[in-house]
Amino acid sequence: MLARLAPFLNPTMPPPDSSAILVVNTGSSSLKLSVLAADETQLLARNVDDWTGDVAPIASLIKEAPPLAAVGHRVVHGGTRFRGATRIQGDVLAGIQALSPFAPLHQPNAFAAIRAALDAQPEVPAVACFDTAYHSTLSEAAATYALPGEWRARWPVRRYGFHGLSHAYAARRAEALLGKRHPRVVSCHLGSGASLCASLAGKSIDTTMGFTPLGGLVMQTRSGSIDPGLVLWLIEEAGLAPKTVREGLLTRSGLAGLAGHAGDMRAVLAAREPGHPDQAQAELAFEIYMHSLTQHIAGMCASLGGLDALVFTGGIGEHAPVVRAAAAQALGFLGIALDDAANVAAIGTEANISAAGAAVQTLVIPAREDLEIARETRAVLSPPL
Repeated sequence: MLARLAPFLNPTMPPPDSSAILVVNTGSSSLKLSVLAADETQLLARNVDDWTGDVAPIASLIKEAPPLAAVGHRVVHGGTRFRGATRIQGDVLAGIQALSPFAPLHQPNAFAAIRAALDAQPEVPAVACFDTAYHSTLSEAAATYALPGEWRARWPVRRYGFHGLSHAYAARRAEALLGKRHPRVVSCHLGSGASLCASLAGKSIDTTMGFTPLGGLVMQTRSGSIDPGLVLWLIEEAGLAPKTVREGLLTRSGLAGLAGHAGDMRAVLAAREPGHPDQAQAELAFEIYMHSLTQHIAGMCASLGGLDALVFTGGIGEHAPVVRAAAAQALGFLGIALDDAANVAAIGTEANISAAGAAVQTLVIPAREDLEIARETRAVLSPPL
């Protein structure tokens, strides 16, 4: 009897008619679970780093959670079909699985998580929230590759963009913090995966990732954009199998390929210290990373026609003041300048780290994809939760 009454006796749990949302955020190697009340209070949370695809934590958390109104899932790739958050019913799940070749590190994980949540509570509505959806507003000029017309007509080859849930939240939060209507925002989602987005009026204007999450910035283990002729040379002349090239570009490139240490930025920064045996290698890796980052930030500004706010988010963006400082120094000509003390103090917290009088405001905004997923989930389901 007491067990049945427990949800009512525990003040942290809402009654059965609550509008709590379970957010399931699957990454390439991480699993983040969060239960959010209607007022965005976090009721439960569980993070699994170095996640290998075990879905047991999802079923376990569902058992602990208060009655759920819905489950919102992060799905990296929506292709051309899914241009907004979509309730998972009919052939939607099959459509998500069919896109796995476009995001092989992410999509299978999302598919497995959705199945696990549906198996645990099949009566609870589920919504897929797509990272690519935020970038569906890209103009044809920004989204179209200069490829043969027959290829573009036959296959869905275009720039999709990723990290859209993070960029959408960062842009909306930046606008609220600045109190300025429709600021020109470049958000830097810097984590194991990394991308930039140029946002205006809550819409993506440009982004660095393209057809897959492999392009754009130098990342932890991913190469970022490289000459496609190099890929052809590795296969045709060097004799590497396409599978070997794919694996190398996805898992052994980026900072990992340049400096080792599994590409962990913390280890790279530590190795830059004087006297470290890997100092020269780590210094070069950091310089390559910053060259890629600042070059792409400037490109995003060109797409926006200027810049009002530069936002850092994601694990590196939120926790590496040295990266933010180096970016600001290189981009000072855009009007970016930091308050050194504020920058150093901003570790995983929301902060304005701009120097007094700076023309461009520089913000640190912790990634809250969970809030964006919950918002989109509520918007999709009718009647509103």
